[in-house]
This record gives sequence, structure tokens and C-alpha cells, in this order.
Amino acid sequence: MVYLQYFCAFGQCFIGKLMYTDTEFLSATTTPFSYFPIVLQLIAALGFVGITMLATHFLGPKRKTSDKLINFESGIEQKGNARQPMAIKYFLTAILFVLFDVEVIFFYPYAVNFKDLGWDGFMAMLMFVAFFLCGFIYITKKGALKWED
Repeated sequence: MVYLQYFCAFGQCFIGKLMYTDTEFLSATTTPFSYFPIVLQLIAALGFVGITMLATHFLGPKRKTSDKLINFESGIEQKGNARQPMAIKYFLTAILFVLFDVEVIFFYPYAVNFKDLGWDGFMAMLMFVAFFLCGFIYITKKGALKWED
């Protein structure tokens, strides 16, 4: 049997960051009863949520007036329908921003290791930039960044 060397002080033994008692090492025995505290806490939490929801439903005020049933928009009267379609240009601009923002993230490993990568790394980075530059020229010619309708 191989024994590990460990430091004992004040009745407790330490191996690395783990702490054990002098008499026995902790064993991982799982029985159904060892899950009882977790089940008890889950029942208590769900019971609290259920009781709180029922209490507010039965004890809360039930006066529904026409003023209370109107949608409230930060004190501003609503005009028109909130479900009208939105221009696709907003979504397209957001996607293009994410695309070119992620491109900048890929520059970081090259900036950290550019001496080790040498000319091969430089040429790979030039190809990477050229690829995205072609994409940027394409979306500019297609008019994806023009806001006027």
C-alpha cells in the first residue's frame, strides 16, 4: 500500500488544497438518503413560489377599470400599431457589424505572435485582410450600408 505524504496540524491533514480528517479519508458513498436535503430544499422553494402566487392572486385587488387595461408606454400615448414591420437594413447592419467585429478579434493572436510567425504568418494575415476587404467592397457596391430608402 502506498502512503501519501501530507502535512498534519491541529487534527486535520492537508494534501494540496483538499482537507481530510486524521482518522479517515472521505469516501464518496451515495445513498438515496444523501439526496434528501436537496429534495427538501427543492420542495421548500417550489412551495414558497406556489404559495406566494396563490396568495397574491386571492388577496390582491380585483378592480379592473378601463384605465388600468390600457397599455402604458412610459407616459406617452401610443400612436399606430407596434407590430408594423421593421426595415431589414437594421438587421443587416447589425450582422455586418458582428462580422467585421469578429474579424478584429482574429488580429489579436497574430499581434501577440507576429515575430514567431514570420513572413508566412504575415502573408496569411494579408490574405485574411484581403478576403474581408473583398467582402466589404461587395457590400458597399450592393448598397447594404445606405440608409435612405
